[in-house]
Amino acid sequence: MSAANAVKTDDELAELDIATLLRFGLGEGSRMRTALFGDGAVGAAVVLGRAGVYPRAVAFLAKIVRGGGATYAAGLDEPVPGEDAGSTVRAWLEAGASVRRTVEDDETLARWLSAVAEIMAVRGMVTRTTGGRG
Repeated sequence: MSAANAVKTDDELAELDIATLLRFGLGEGSRMRTALFGDGAVGAAVVLGRAGVYPRAVAFLAKIVRGGGATYAAGLDEPVPGEDAGSTVRAWLEAGASVRRTVEDDETLARWLSAVAEIMAVRGMVTRTTGGRG
């Protein structure tokens, strides 16, 4: 496959099943880790950016996961601002919590959320948008 064929549009990335990528990408030695931190992180950034979530809200959530774990974060009433975005992110957190076995898995999820926040921030600088919630 040529590099040109590997390029995905924002719409294609937004349609990725992030919960499945989290289920199969968090475990130690997972073969899906690259997909989770690559297309999965960009897809999540697209979804949350379109929902108007600020990168700082996702970065804050990463700190919560790092401090309290995936299960704790999944139980939050509003993991990120906005009902639809919160519901989407809660499903992602629940997927991560369902396969969480160690503190390292929580750390991996926190690093992934931090990556999503960074991607959102860079996309915002390039497109001159900043999100809208949180």
